[in-house]
Amino acid sequence: MIKSIKKIAIVGPESTGKSTMSQFLAKYYKVAWVPEYARYYCEALVGPYTLQDEVNMYYGQVALEDAILTTTKNDFIICDTTFVTVKIWSDEMLGETPQIVLDALPKRPYDFYLLLDIDLPWQDDPLRDFPNQREYFMEVWHKELKALSANYKVINGQGDVRNQNAINAINEFLGL
Repeated sequence: MIKSIKKIAIVGPESTGKSTMSQFLAKYYKVAWVPEYARYYCEALVGPYTLQDEVNMYYGQVALEDAILTTTKNDFIICDTTFVTVKIWSDEMLGETPQIVLDALPKRPYDFYLLLDIDLPWQDDPLRDFPNQREYFMEVWHKELKALSANYKVINGQGDVRNQNAINAINEFLGL
């Protein structure tokens, strides 16, 4: 049985500092964090990914999250992205989303999302694909979060300012 623990998701387009922010926030609040499963999965791919790969990434992300939820003693956790990313990439790259992901979206909500803005400089990475479509993907994220009626806040700024904006948003959400 998974305890009722708040899930705070750090999401956004490529190269917006999600992993860095997630780790920072988990350390700051001394809570558990869920890493991005897709990064590990895609590093091992030897060819173009398929719809089945997207399903596998969904299952991997959910399994990591459930493992953390069942073992943490914290009141909330930080999630480095969510399986909403699977929907966005599936739609964009493969033209469809696996049904299991669509079915899970309303059943596995997150309590609060920090949508990281595209105001950081692009950082090249072999797993990043769209340096010239960041504005487009920011709009996609807004659309997807609104479709979920998600509680979210856009986090902008650089360095300590960005970190403090995220802390302020979480503190407000948690009523601290």
